[in-house]
Amino acid sequence: MVKINKVGKHIATRFAHKYYDEIGLGIDFTARDIQQHCKEKGLPWEKAKAFDGSAVVGEFYAKSQFDLENISFQLIKNEEVVQDGNTQAMLWKIDELISYVSQYFTLKKGDIIFTGTPAGVGKVVENDVLVGKIQDKIAFEIRVK
Repeated sequence: MVKINKVGKHIATRFAHKYYDEIGLGIDFTARDIQQHCKEKGLPWEKAKAFDGSAVVGEFYAKSQFDLENISFQLIKNEEVVQDGNTQAMLWKIDELISYVSQYFTLKKGDIIFTGTPAGVGKVVENDVLVGKIQDKIAFEIRVK
């Protein structure tokens, strides 16, 4: 995730680095049953992404602590690594994402952009414990309710 630190619209990629100084790790859950129903009916499926509790937002860290082109991160479910990613694998780099998104939405201070999902998406159930790590730092730890 990237936290926006000032207002911007139509931001050129070469200037995007000025619009954030913190990065973090989070989860944006999808209600697959609702998503499938909406898809079958030809309906928009934002209800499957924007429900109460649909996002976990972990700690934010100064981007200066990291090589943004090479940040490793993990999602651990019940003590088992289920996602293991690195920013090297991003199809769109952070600055490119900020530039692209800002063409359609005015970015405001405090906005958060989720930058993508590595392989390993799966189901969670009540009492699962999820831990997000960015490099050697625990960004979040939650128990699913």
